[in-house]
Amino acid sequence: MPTLLHQLLTRSCAQTPQATALVYKKISLNYQTLDALVCQQAHALTGLHLKPQQRVAVYLAKQIETVSSFLAISKAGAVFVPVNSVLKAPQVAYILSDCNVQILITSKNRLQTLASALADCPDLHTIVLVDNDDILQDNTLSQRVLNWPDFLAKADNHGVMPSIIDTDMAAILYTSGSTGKPKGVVLSHRNVVAGAQSVSEYLDINANDRLLAVLPFSFDYGLNQLTTCLLQGACCVLLDYLLPRDVIIALETHQITGLAAVPPLWAQLANLAWPQTINDHLRYMTNSGGKMPKSVLANIRQKAANSRFFLMYGLTEAFRSTYLLPDQIDKRPDSIGKAIPNAEILVVREDGSLCAPYEPGELVHRGSLVSMGYWNDPVKTAERFKPTPGQCHALPLTEIAVWSGDTVTYDEEGYLYFVGRKDDMIKTSGYRVSPTEIEEVIYASGFVKEAAAIGIEHDTLGQAILVVISVENADNFHNEQALINLCRAQLPNFMIPAKIKVLPILPKNPNGKIDRKALAQKFADSFSHD
Repeated sequence: MPTLLHQLLTRSCAQTPQATALVYKKISLNYQTLDALVCQQAHALTGLHLKPQQRVAVYLAKQIETVSSFLAISKAGAVFVPVNSVLKAPQVAYILSDCNVQILITSKNRLQTLASALADCPDLHTIVLVDNDDILQDNTLSQRVLNWPDFLAKADNHGVMPSIIDTDMAAILYTSGSTGKPKGVVLSHRNVVAGAQSVSEYLDINANDRLLAVLPFSFDYGLNQLTTCLLQGACCVLLDYLLPRDVIIALETHQITGLAAVPPLWAQLANLAWPQTINDHLRYMTNSGGKMPKSVLANIRQKAANSRFFLMYGLTEAFRSTYLLPDQIDKRPDSIGKAIPNAEILVVREDGSLCAPYEPGELVHRGSLVSMGYWNDPVKTAERFKPTPGQCHALPLTEIAVWSGDTVTYDEEGYLYFVGRKDDMIKTSGYRVSPTEIEEVIYASGFVKEAAAIGIEHDTLGQAILVVISVENADNFHNEQALINLCRAQLPNFMIPAKIKVLPILPKNPNGKIDRKALAQKFADSFSHD
């Protein structure tokens, strides 16, 4: 089995060189062609004097060069930093500066939007553009700028690739975080490869699969779509969609067998018509990145009745943690399942002792997917990466686990249930309230596309509950009181929203999740006069 990220490609190329590896728009690339491009790029990177473990950022939409760059950077012994394509210049410059990026791979159009911010990136010495046309050197830039042909011409095919092992750094993924600047989660080759092996095992991904990559590669859940394909010799179809309808069209056009998405996208897809032929090829769907509303899940399962749906839980610091088998959904619709292969999930009290069944505690993940910590941030790393509870005290070296910050419980059979994230939990009238419980009722009404329950500071309650929704026609929506009445009928008094606000669309963070922090800031004064 491969132990390094780029070896996922090498092995599949040796086994099925003519099989399709990537599809981008009307371009199809087989494994042999992709491997040749990756080798050429890796030698070109070393021709730019790239040293082992130095960082190379990739700021592109999902396209062929995005994938080949990740693999070439890995092969050259360096560390790739995927930058979400929706980020703006200040956020991109922060990432480039924070992890001391040496080389940036981007496009001419994107460089034009970045140019003014690159002065804040002192370690950046070379910018590679994936465009083929001649580059007019910008005198305001201190970095060398190369177009794609000139970059590839730097390849020294007689050079020797550096020696690396599976515990070396492979990638840094920047998480949106709940407070402050984004944190760079450092992944080793072992983390990435183990994640691909574990996920492809329980999803039974094989060489005949065609997976649709709709999520950002800067998101661990999105990156895993690519790595599982490479591991199994499957086909990865790259898609940056503008409208949810584009996803439905791509499913049919490319005869997709596996689709991964997050709750906001599933909620949008649930409102669309799906072709009946989807049942001829779509064999599985997955959700992570938040709790799936029951009404949305039921709708999606009806539209693709022959597809198996996997509910999952994960965090960037450990890739993926749990999954629920499809045959358990009707029996345990609220469960996030059990530990993925080659991982152990513990539920612990604040003192580190293990919780009893149904006792809320913090989810702790141990195993080969535990990442290497936060880049250049020992304080935050020490908060989240701590000794594994209950380990043998005779061991001279302490095993480190990820303490998720998420509150869960488990039943007598070991199935886990998400309660809430510490950062998202609402404290009102002395009670701790999980926003997902309120959102479930709101979604079930059938009135809304998206919903987010947040806590807003209140003089007497501590926090008052505000629910922000998006609907089809926000200007003509007048059912706020009906939603509150529905909550009153189904929830205890302390969980009833004090107010409901309507927006055309809820803000998202770069990974496509609802941005609760932005909503809390926007409506911070909602109860200032109450």
